[in-house]
Amino acid sequence: MSKKVNGVLSYLFIILGALMASFSVACILLPNDAIDYGTAGIAIIINKLTGFNLSLCVVCVMTPFLLAAFLFMGKRFFFKALIGAIFYTIGLECFEKIPFTLNTEHFLAVAFGGAILGAGLALILRYGGCIDGSEILANIIVRKLSDKTGRNYSLTYILVAFNALVYITAFLLIDRDSAMLSLLVYVIATAIIDHFTDHFEAIKQVTIITKNPDQLIECIKKELNKTCTIIDSEGAIAGENKTLICYVTYFELQHMREIIQKNKGTFSTVSTVDEIIR
Repeated sequence: MSKKVNGVLSYLFIILGALMASFSVACILLPNDAIDYGTAGIAIIINKLTGFNLSLCVVCVMTPFLLAAFLFMGKRFFFKALIGAIFYTIGLECFEKIPFTLNTEHFLAVAFGGAILGAGLALILRYGGCIDGSEILANIIVRKLSDKTGRNYSLTYILVAFNALVYITAFLLIDRDSAMLSLLVYVIATAIIDHFTDHFEAIKQVTIITKNPDQLIECIKKELNKTCTIIDSEGAIAGENKTLICYVTYFELQHMREIIQKNKGTFSTVSTVDEIIR
């Protein structure tokens, strides 16, 4: 029962986060000449250049990335990403029609909007969802590189490069001031996200202490295509056991939690790894 409740709550928090993000974009950022980042930023640029409906632009830009998520990242992640994208799009369509004005300077309004956007996205990421195609693309690239090389890679460089292209495009095609305000949105939103997700772009080290490692290792290999470092260890009370160390991305972390929860009698910790030296 608690597993079902947690599952329902995760979707509710994803929906709440998507609505917060869409409110920030539609009611605060766009009226103050700023744009979102990632694929939402691309959709907004298309909207400004062509005049097409913003929600339709978001759907068109996001659809290929959702299909890629379904093919490469599994049904569980796909459905959460789909729910987030649907409610983000619905929120944009609804909030655009609501009169909302902040009687303050552009700078302060954009800072406030970036904070709300970051809080909404942090909720989505924290509960295993995603509404931005750049994160899906970065995750797929990192997975493919890891499968080929056997090494673990951070999402950071891919996400920074993607968003740099978005802002350069906005700088060249829309307006310089808009691009600079949008960069402020990115800085504030990512700072909020990092605070609540502990640097979601970074690699996560999962340390698991267990007396029965075989089934756990098999599940990690089968479901995540990851290997583990196995260390003999001993507890003052529990006695002899095994310590497993595994490295995953933030988007794989939720799946790792579910694997661990299925295997009782474990004690686990998660830490952020800034760099792996080989």
